[in-house]
Amino acid sequence: MPSVQVPKKLPILMVTDGVVFPAATMRIPIRSKQNILMLEQRILSATSLHGSIVVIAYRDATADKSSSADDSQVEADGRVPKAVHTIATAAIVTQVMGSNWPQPSYTVQVTGLCRVRLDRIVRQQPFLLAAISQLDKIDDIKSVKAVSEAALKEFTDDVWKILNYLSPRDAAVQQLRKIVHTASLDVICDLTASVLKEVTYTELLRVLDHVTIAERLAMVHSLVKRQLKVMEHLSGDDESYTVQIHPESTRVDDISRLLGSIINRKAVGGRDGDMSERNASNSTQRDALLQKLKDAKMPPDVEKDILKEYQKLKGMSNFSPEYNSLQNYLELVADLPWSTESGETLNVQKSRADLDADHYGLKVLKTRILEYLAVRQLRRSLKGPILCFVGPPGVGKTSVAKSIANTLGRTFHRVALGGISDESDIRGHRRTYIGSMPGRIIQGMKTAKTKNPVFLLDEVDKLTSGVHGDPSSALLEVLDPEQNNTFLDHYLNVPFDLSGVLFIATANNVSGIPAPLLDRMEMIEIAGYTQEEKVRIAMDHLIPKQLREHGIDASHVHLPADSIAIIVQRYTREAGVRNLERSISAICRAVALKIAEAQSSSASSPSADSTVFRTDVGLPALPIVIDDTALTDILGPATHANSGAEILVQPGVAAGLAWTPVGGEVLYVETTKMEGEGRVTLTGQLGDVMKESANLALTWLRSHVSTDMKRDLIEKTDVHVHFPAGAVSKDGPSAGITVLVALASLFTNRCVRSDTAMTGEVTLRGLLLPVGGIRDKVLAAYRAGFRRVILPKRNEKDIIDIPEEIKKSIEFVFATTMAEALNAAFEGGFQKLQSNAASKL
Repeated sequence: MPSVQVPKKLPILMVTDGVVFPAATMRIPIRSKQNILMLEQRILSATSLHGSIVVIAYRDATADKSSSADDSQVEADGRVPKAVHTIATAAIVTQVMGSNWPQPSYTVQVTGLCRVRLDRIVRQQPFLLAAISQLDKIDDIKSVKAVSEAALKEFTDDVWKILNYLSPRDAAVQQLRKIVHTASLDVICDLTASVLKEVTYTELLRVLDHVTIAERLAMVHSLVKRQLKVMEHLSGDDESYTVQIHPESTRVDDISRLLGSIINRKAVGGRDGDMSERNASNSTQRDALLQKLKDAKMPPDVEKDILKEYQKLKGMSNFSPEYNSLQNYLELVADLPWSTESGETLNVQKSRADLDADHYGLKVLKTRILEYLAVRQLRRSLKGPILCFVGPPGVGKTSVAKSIANTLGRTFHRVALGGISDESDIRGHRRTYIGSMPGRIIQGMKTAKTKNPVFLLDEVDKLTSGVHGDPSSALLEVLDPEQNNTFLDHYLNVPFDLSGVLFIATANNVSGIPAPLLDRMEMIEIAGYTQEEKVRIAMDHLIPKQLREHGIDASHVHLPADSIAIIVQRYTREAGVRNLERSISAICRAVALKIAEAQSSSASSPSADSTVFRTDVGLPALPIVIDDTALTDILGPATHANSGAEILVQPGVAAGLAWTPVGGEVLYVETTKMEGEGRVTLTGQLGDVMKESANLALTWLRSHVSTDMKRDLIEKTDVHVHFPAGAVSKDGPSAGITVLVALASLFTNRCVRSDTAMTGEVTLRGLLLPVGGIRDKVLAAYRAGFRRVILPKRNEKDIIDIPEEIKKSIEFVFATTMAEALNAAFEGGFQKLQSNAASKL
């Protein structure tokens, strides 16, 4: 472009994917190390993205696209390598897109500025820098005048005809349409060359070599006429007449000969040798597909139906719209594991050792798994129940399923069901639809490549119904041992045997699973870990894993069990260990930073950190001990209080126990009173069940307190009951006893025992009914520092699931009535009930 002036030295970008012309825009993939270095240091580090570069092409289009200028041999005196085309284009980078998969790479969008000549290479590292000379003339008046108006009009008319054949969505075509009658001749020539399709790589380089406008116009116009002639002859013909121009073809004679063969072929209505070769190739592919179908060893009925489909394919034209769809279908059928099984290792002793090595704790879960494997060991075929691991996040549901697959020697495949609302995701789409595909079950079987993998249906409680059906209903057939041997996918449309698959499901909350689907599965609850179990898990599994991932080892950092216990108590009160692992990861990052700073410090002037690691004197590094002070520096102030004692220091407050999808939690209830008319205010975003429990508790208390509690104070006083964390929705009957105790504390002006938490449903008759989630709730109480728990009498059987060390540390008080619960909640008992309250109960 005449008005552009570029610097005398510019970095080099080597390309083999095309030729960039001035005024044209092109996207270029960046793969080589030296090109990536140039882009990162010259372009991405600049304040503006519009950096100038030189886009250079290889002389040979067959050059390896993974190579680049860093692979070309630069002469010692700076001469340009022979493999590089010396006429290039100076350009600016207008857009950069990055990717990290499968390896770091970029794609840049560049716009050409002007032609330049490479004079010499002035620098090779870290990227090539070239001295250049600008070639486009500012006043090439004689060259322009040499072009007659008639030749110019004929050229622009032919370009406009070409544009009518090209895709109107192409950005370069759109740009050329706008300027073909108004822009300067050199710009039109360069843009036209950039949009031509039937042109060789060598011809594009020749267009780039023509600096004068008259020569360039003649070259480009000849290419335009040739392509226009091809397009006119092929207009209205089918896709089989597409001209194929190979990059290595450098002679216009070859293209003319190919064009002549196409014209002759249309005249006689036949097919040339290329078409015969294509038909022979398709025949070979069909024969190979038929052999794959036979080798799949499908059931006879299925094979009969599939061979009928193959015969349809064989008699179908290659250019039929249904050809590719049917071919893809048959290839999927051939790839499915109809008869391929992976060898199974059934050894209960080995399985027990593997499970213990991979996971600490989870006694109930491991026992049930070993029972299942023992039955399979004694009876080789088992239409057993579908196991569903239910528990909060981070307790190891998915990793246990992987361990089962490893100990059995089976292939493991995970299907994420969270957020699925379309039945077709399970059963597949019918092949009558465009873009149809099989469901996730059949896709998983293809990926597993065996008919007896371990299938993990993750987050089965997150399935939702939508306008496209109910995916949980589609799973009924998959998980029913009596039906899944003939599972029918809509895309596959032939029965497939899933009876050999070991299905394992996971869920956070049983209430999110529809009842029919729940009936197909056996629930195994994983409530969470105790503090002692978390410490062991961290020492045996989490710390070694995080040390490996952060490039450090035990010689750099020492994280004792006491510090892990502090993290569990003060920073990560959860059922699982995800936040614990994140905390350990934060510690490892902090240690890695210290190590990197110490290693980069100067030996002559060691810093304080380098003396810690003793890198300045060449002695082994001393490990950093993570103590209480270091935890505060790295993780910040403690997130959780040590216990609930400081909260239960005033009347009207009680500690309840609640269950959530992420484990048990301590739920505090606060109450206050004021003069009024006996109205009750409930706050804290409560559900209807919890509101009813609060009203029941207050009604029972009003009807059973003794006269010395001043009945008029209760009946003529407004009461406000609040559940903190008001932004969190809360519902359930288990807070009834907590509200009752909090109200009793408020009106007697006595504090509830600071070591006591409670849970239970209340009735109007004063009974204490059982509730669920006892193990989760007791663990939450233990984590919060409570050592006394009030439970309904009928929940006594549920403490069998609580670890022995927890049962030894907590005093359980079992109550049948609300009066018993009140007596247990206060120091010295509760003596403010009517004498005949027991008879009324």
